[in-house]
Amino acid sequence: MSEFSKADLERKVTLKVGDEAPNFELENQDGVKISLKDFVGKNVVLYFYPKDNTPGCTTEACEFSGLYDDFIKNDSVIIGISPDSVKSHANFITKQSLKHILLADTDKEVAKSYGVWQVRKNYGKEYLGIVRTTFVIDKTGKIAKVYKSVKAKDHAVKVLGDLVG
Repeated sequence: MSEFSKADLERKVTLKVGDEAPNFELENQDGVKISLKDFVGKNVVLYFYPKDNTPGCTTEACEFSGLYDDFIKNDSVIIGISPDSVKSHANFITKQSLKHILLADTDKEVAKSYGVWQVRKNYGKEYLGIVRTTFVIDKTGKIAKVYKSVKAKDHAVKVLGDLVG
């Protein structure tokens, strides 16, 4: 018998291009509530990652932050979401000098609504966690692009390239 619920076992990224992006409201690294609706009229690069201060997540965050000005020039906002706390995000931003927003999804409800909180396997062990996924949401709130099972290295460059066209 599996220790995971049927919903956990069946959860997949089913959002596709043209779908309305699920709205959310989460606290950022400063404890300020941020909603997806706050960014209507801008492109939103919404990336889900497993954990602050881990090698792959640090690579991904630093690459997005390194291209921050290029995303801004292309009328785009970068938002990273993980289950980490507000305090963890604040420390991660300070330690890595990140320029973009990080949101705390401590109850994993936003990750579930986007289908990225899934059963994962590592070294034969199964657990629930974030499947690294990025969504580009257009200025009207619709999903313009979905990147599933992302490799952290060079991902930000690819997203920017696709956004610029």
